[in-house]
Amino acid sequence: MIKKDNKQGKLIVFSAPSGSGKTTIVRHLLGIEALNLEFSISATSREKRGEEVHGKDYYFLSAKEFKTKIKNDEFLEWEEVYRDNFYGTLKAEVERIWAHGKHVIFDIDVSGGLRIKRKFPEETLAVFVKPPSIDELKIRLKKRKTETEDKINMRIAKASAELATAPLFDVIIENHHLDKALIEAETLVRNFVNS
Repeated sequence: MIKKDNKQGKLIVFSAPSGSGKTTIVRHLLGIEALNLEFSISATSREKRGEEVHGKDYYFLSAKEFKTKIKNDEFLEWEEVYRDNFYGTLKAEVERIWAHGKHVIFDIDVSGGLRIKRKFPEETLAVFVKPPSIDELKIRLKKRKTETEDKINMRIAKASAELATAPLFDVIIENHHLDKALIEAETLVRNFVNS
């Protein structure tokens, strides 16, 4: 299990339905050196998309490898998002980042974000990024051109359930205007890591 001590960094979780803008916000925050953040690379059993790179975008594992790591208690959190489509955070990834003296920033789904918050309530800032509307979310997902209509519809159906969990997070950022959302996120994270 991950050891808690005074020297460890903090955990900053950004969760949202797909297409809400959380990845854009996380990338912006990673570019601010003073925040001392490092991205937690998630593990997944899904296939690579486009130009994705193992060890940079995700740790790509087979479903069998993923299940073995679950059995060996190697995950801080994990979930089977869709059938045989696993995502999770390896304990070793968080320990690696803390060993570098940095704070961990996550771009993960709602369930995973809430699990981390439950395990480390004092060390975690859990932020929910809320899209302007479900209709806007669908438009954003279609613009990506990375998934079939069926996959998009599955994500939209999931988004409705995810939006209901927003009040369980420490903070909700409404991403109507990206510039405002970026400033709000930066202020929140700066205050948290300096507290």
